[in-house]
Amino acid sequence: MSTPQQPSRWLVVGAGGMLGRDLLAVLAGTPDVQVGARTRAELDITDAAAVRAAVAGHGVVVNAAAWTDVDGAETAEAAATAVNGTGVRNLAAACAATGSRLLHLSTDYVFHGDGTVPYPEDAPTDPLNAYGRSKLVGEQAVAELLPDHGYTVRTAWLYGEHGANFVATMLKLAAQRDTLDVVDDQHGQPTWSYALAQQLRDLGLAALAGTAPAGVYHGTASGSTTWFGLARACYELAGLDPERIRPTDSTAFVRPAPRPGFSVLAHDRWASAGLKPLPDWRDSLGEALLRPVLAELVRAANKPKSPG
Repeated sequence: MSTPQQPSRWLVVGAGGMLGRDLLAVLAGTPDVQVGARTRAELDITDAAAVRAAVAGHGVVVNAAAWTDVDGAETAEAAATAVNGTGVRNLAAACAATGSRLLHLSTDYVFHGDGTVPYPEDAPTDPLNAYGRSKLVGEQAVAELLPDHGYTVRTAWLYGEHGANFVATMLKLAAQRDTLDVVDDQHGQPTWSYALAQQLRDLGLAALAGTAPAGVYHGTASGSTTWFGLARACYELAGLDPERIRPTDSTAFVRPAPRPGFSVLAHDRWASAGLKPLPDWRDSLGEALLRPVLAELVRAANKPKSPG
């Protein structure tokens, strides 16, 4: 008589954010997985003792917690690095002590963004802003402390149902403005947070099974476009006139932190884990717009405007 398989225990850190909430939903429907959650209010990852206590007893830890204020990091780099660097080191050290697998979310901003072909996973890093530098410190901690059990997953241009994001903003503005100017000189991969959550679940299961080598993976959608292209696609799929979106360049929207012009990432490493890369960005966008929160924004954007 075979022994029943024991459920694997997972911990989602940063569980209150856009990706964290999708991770909880995906893992809740996964057989033989028990999931715990810690929001930012419930766990300060810069507190090493609190991190050790939270990680204890979990076989997989997914870190979706981060300082995400890109512009704010320019004048508060130490504070950003405390979360994105020191906090990640605390998680990696706790996982190293218990033998847990760590799936850590990082960013395309660790690259300079002046490339012309997709960045492979082992491309040299060269952040061009404080946020990117802070995230690179976290990546380095995972590589140093968890060479066999650490998984860094870089993502970019994330959107979804929960929290502020570009797709939701475009749909909200469609109900308020006749036209929108959107930059057409920044290239990237719009990535649906729910699809990324599914990919992280599959990577974690492969890590537990011993079929996914540790290291860096690129968790972005396949294909690429610009912010202008994404906005037009969003309007098209929402049944709105895409001609309402007009192209401009980055000089029209100067920000405190410089943005990379080219954030397209390659996905070759997924094959080593026996997994396929994420689907094409446009296919995922069409599916995402059918989900309740975004679908409601689509309906609102299509309502006739009141005269006056």
